[in-house]
Amino acid sequence: MKRPLLYVIGDSISIQYGPYLEQYLAGRLAYARKTAETEAQFDLPSPQGDNGGDSSVVLAFLRGLTESGDWTTDLLLVNCGLHDIKTDPITGNKQVAIDDYRLNLEGIVALARQAGVPMIWVRTTPCDETVHNNRPDTTFHRFSADCMAYNAVADELMATVGVPSIDLHNFTRNLGPELYCDHVHFHDHIREKQAAYIAGWLGAYWVLGNG
Repeated sequence: MKRPLLYVIGDSISIQYGPYLEQYLAGRLAYARKTAETEAQFDLPSPQGDNGGDSSVVLAFLRGLTESGDWTTDLLLVNCGLHDIKTDPITGNKQVAIDDYRLNLEGIVALARQAGVPMIWVRTTPCDETVHNNRPDTTFHRFSADCMAYNAVADELMATVGVPSIDLHNFTRNLGPELYCDHVHFHDHIREKQAAYIAGWLGAYWVLGNG
Protein backbone atom coordinates (compact mmCIF):
# COMPACT_ATOMS: atom_id res chain seq x y z
CA MET A 1 0.00 0.00 0.00
CA LYS A 2 1.41 3.37 -1.02
CA ARG A 3 2.04 5.70 1.90
CA PRO A 4 0.87 9.33 1.72
CA LEU A 5 3.70 11.73 0.87
CA LEU A 6 4.75 14.60 3.13
CA TYR A 7 6.67 17.34 1.30
CA VAL A 8 8.75 19.75 3.38
CA ILE A 9 9.79 23.28 2.41
CA GLY A 10 11.74 24.94 5.19
CA ASP A 11 14.91 26.65 6.34
CA SER A 12 18.12 25.04 7.58
CA ILE A 13 16.41 24.07 10.83
CA SER A 14 14.15 21.71 8.85
CA ILE A 15 17.15 20.36 6.95
CA GLN A 16 18.77 19.43 10.25
CA TYR A 17 15.77 17.77 11.89
CA GLY A 18 14.73 16.24 8.55
CA PRO A 19 16.57 12.89 8.79
CA TYR A 20 15.06 12.25 12.22
CA LEU A 21 11.62 13.26 10.98
CA GLU A 22 11.88 10.86 8.06
CA GLN A 23 12.90 8.11 10.48
CA TYR A 24 10.03 8.77 12.88
CA LEU A 25 7.43 8.92 10.11
CA ALA A 26 8.52 5.60 8.58
CA GLY A 27 5.55 3.34 7.96
CA ARG A 28 3.05 6.20 8.23
CA LEU A 29 4.09 8.98 5.83
CA ALA A 30 6.67 9.01 3.06
CA TYR A 31 9.09 11.93 3.32
CA ALA A 32 10.46 14.32 0.70
CA ARG A 33 11.73 17.89 0.71
CA LYS A 34 12.61 20.70 -1.65
CA THR A 35 16.06 20.04 -3.11
CA ALA A 36 18.51 21.86 -5.33
CA GLU A 37 17.47 19.53 -8.15
CA THR A 38 13.77 20.37 -7.92
CA GLU A 39 14.57 24.05 -7.50
CA ALA A 40 16.69 24.02 -10.66
CA GLN A 41 13.52 23.47 -12.71
CA PHE A 42 12.39 27.01 -11.93
CA ASP A 43 13.85 30.49 -12.41
CA LEU A 44 13.84 31.59 -8.78
CA PRO A 45 14.74 35.11 -7.65
CA SER A 46 17.30 33.92 -5.06
CA PRO A 47 18.34 30.24 -5.28
CA GLN A 48 18.71 28.46 -1.95
CA GLY A 49 19.23 24.79 -2.87
CA ASP A 50 17.74 22.48 -0.24
CA ASN A 51 17.01 25.48 1.97
CA GLY A 52 13.54 26.91 1.52
CA GLY A 53 14.88 30.45 1.87
CA ASP A 54 12.66 33.41 2.63
CA SER A 55 8.93 33.64 1.95
CA SER A 56 9.50 35.21 -1.48
CA VAL A 57 11.59 32.22 -2.56
CA VAL A 58 9.06 29.74 -1.19
CA LEU A 59 6.26 31.50 -3.03
CA ALA A 60 8.25 31.53 -6.29
CA PHE A 61 9.08 27.84 -5.90
CA LEU A 62 5.44 26.88 -5.38
CA ARG A 63 4.43 28.99 -8.36
CA GLY A 64 6.91 26.97 -10.37
CA LEU A 65 5.35 23.74 -9.15
CA THR A 66 1.92 25.05 -10.05
CA GLU A 67 2.94 26.10 -13.55
CA SER A 68 4.66 22.77 -14.19
CA GLY A 69 1.77 20.74 -12.77
CA ASP A 70 4.27 18.92 -10.55
CA TRP A 71 2.27 18.81 -7.31
CA THR A 72 2.59 15.14 -6.34
CA THR A 73 2.41 15.46 -2.57
CA ASP A 74 -0.43 14.58 -0.19
CA LEU A 75 0.57 16.96 2.60
CA LEU A 76 2.71 20.12 2.55
CA LEU A 77 4.78 21.25 5.55
CA VAL A 78 5.99 24.84 5.23
CA ASN A 79 8.24 27.10 7.28
CA CYS A 80 9.81 30.44 6.38
CA GLY A 81 10.79 33.36 8.55
CA LEU A 82 14.42 33.14 9.66
CA HIS A 83 15.61 34.45 6.30
CA ASP A 84 12.85 37.06 6.12
CA ILE A 85 13.96 38.71 9.37
CA LYS A 86 17.59 39.11 8.29
CA THR A 87 18.38 42.76 9.07
CA ASP A 88 20.92 45.03 7.40
CA PRO A 89 23.14 46.33 10.26
CA ILE A 90 23.46 49.73 8.60
CA THR A 91 20.00 50.47 7.20
CA GLY A 92 17.89 48.31 9.52
CA ASN A 93 15.98 47.00 6.50
CA LYS A 94 14.65 43.45 6.63
CA GLN A 95 15.29 40.97 3.85
CA VAL A 96 11.50 40.77 3.53
CA ALA A 97 9.41 43.51 5.12
CA ILE A 98 6.72 42.27 7.46
CA ASP A 99 3.84 43.45 5.26
CA ASP A 100 5.38 41.66 2.29
CA TYR A 101 5.85 38.60 4.48
CA ARG A 102 2.12 38.43 5.10
CA LEU A 103 1.36 38.86 1.39
CA ASN A 104 3.81 36.09 0.54
CA LEU A 105 2.22 33.75 3.09
CA GLU A 106 -1.21 34.53 1.66
CA GLY A 107 0.13 33.55 -1.76
CA ILE A 108 1.64 30.32 -0.43
CA VAL A 109 -1.65 29.30 1.16
CA ALA A 110 -3.55 30.17 -2.02
CA LEU A 111 -1.25 28.03 -4.19
CA ALA A 112 -1.55 25.04 -1.87
CA ARG A 113 -5.32 25.33 -1.95
CA GLN A 114 -5.33 25.75 -5.71
CA ALA A 115 -3.41 22.46 -5.91
CA GLY A 116 -5.79 20.79 -3.44
CA VAL A 117 -2.92 19.97 -1.07
CA PRO A 118 -3.47 20.31 2.70
CA MET A 119 -0.87 22.63 4.21
CA ILE A 120 0.66 22.65 7.69
CA TRP A 121 2.52 25.71 8.94
CA VAL A 122 5.54 25.47 11.26
CA ARG A 123 6.25 28.47 13.50
CA THR A 124 9.75 29.91 13.14
CA THR A 125 12.26 28.81 15.77
CA PRO A 126 14.02 31.29 18.09
CA CYS A 127 17.56 32.63 17.63
CA ASP A 128 20.25 33.74 20.07
CA GLU A 129 20.51 37.39 19.05
CA THR A 130 23.36 38.18 21.45
CA VAL A 131 25.65 35.59 19.88
CA HIS A 132 24.24 36.12 16.39
CA ASN A 133 24.73 39.87 16.22
CA ASN A 134 28.18 39.93 17.80
CA ARG A 135 29.90 37.56 15.39
CA PRO A 136 32.88 39.32 13.78
CA ASP A 137 32.08 38.00 10.31
CA THR A 138 28.32 38.62 10.28
CA THR A 139 26.82 40.52 7.34
CA PHE A 140 23.31 40.66 8.78
CA HIS A 141 21.59 40.67 12.16
CA ARG A 142 18.57 38.86 13.53
CA PHE A 143 16.46 40.03 16.46
CA SER A 144 14.20 38.00 18.73
CA ALA A 145 11.57 40.75 18.62
CA ASP A 146 11.35 40.37 14.83
CA CYS A 147 11.01 36.62 15.13
CA MET A 148 8.10 37.14 17.52
CA ALA A 149 6.51 39.79 15.29
CA TYR A 150 6.73 37.72 12.12
CA ASN A 151 5.42 34.66 13.96
CA ALA A 152 2.48 36.76 15.18
CA VAL A 153 1.66 37.78 11.60
CA ALA A 154 1.75 34.14 10.51
CA ASP A 155 -0.32 33.07 13.54
CA GLU A 156 -3.09 35.54 12.74
CA LEU A 157 -3.15 34.64 9.06
CA MET A 158 -3.12 30.88 9.54
CA ALA A 159 -5.88 31.10 12.14
CA THR A 160 -7.96 33.25 9.79
CA VAL A 161 -7.61 30.95 6.79
CA GLY A 162 -7.82 27.71 8.78
CA VAL A 163 -4.30 26.38 8.22
CA PRO A 164 -3.11 24.40 11.27
CA SER A 165 0.21 25.36 12.87
CA ILE A 166 2.88 23.38 14.68
CA ASP A 167 4.35 25.52 17.45
CA LEU A 168 7.98 24.53 17.02
CA HIS A 169 9.03 27.91 18.40
CA ASN A 170 7.72 27.44 21.93
CA PHE A 171 8.42 23.72 21.95
CA THR A 172 12.08 24.41 21.20
CA ARG A 173 12.36 27.35 23.59
CA ASN A 174 10.99 25.18 26.42
CA LEU A 175 13.67 22.50 25.99
CA GLY A 176 16.06 24.37 28.28
CA PRO A 177 18.97 26.82 28.20
CA GLU A 178 21.49 24.77 26.19
CA LEU A 179 19.81 24.84 22.80
CA TYR A 180 22.26 26.23 20.30
CA CYS A 181 25.36 24.85 18.64
CA ASP A 182 25.91 28.36 17.24
CA HIS A 183 23.71 31.47 16.97
CA VAL A 184 20.61 29.95 15.37
CA HIS A 185 21.10 26.20 14.84
CA PHE A 186 20.51 23.55 17.47
CA HIS A 187 22.45 20.72 19.03
CA ASP A 188 21.75 17.31 17.56
CA HIS A 189 19.73 16.12 20.55
CA ILE A 190 17.48 19.19 20.15
CA ARG A 191 16.98 18.43 16.45
CA GLU A 192 15.92 14.90 17.36
CA LYS A 193 13.36 16.21 19.87
CA GLN A 194 12.02 18.69 17.30
CA ALA A 195 11.53 15.86 14.81
CA ALA A 196 9.80 13.68 17.40
CA TYR A 197 7.44 16.53 18.26
CA ILE A 198 6.57 17.20 14.61
CA ALA A 199 6.19 13.48 13.83
CA GLY A 200 3.84 13.03 16.76
CA TRP A 201 1.78 16.03 15.68
CA LEU A 202 1.59 14.82 12.08
CA GLY A 203 0.76 11.27 13.13
CA ALA A 204 -2.18 12.49 15.18
CA TYR A 205 -3.31 14.83 12.40
CA TRP A 206 -3.26 12.09 9.79
CA VAL A 207 -4.77 9.36 11.97
CA LEU A 208 -7.62 11.64 13.02
CA GLY A 209 -8.55 12.02 9.36
CA ASN A 210 -7.75 15.72 8.98
CA GLY A 211 -5.38 15.21 6.08
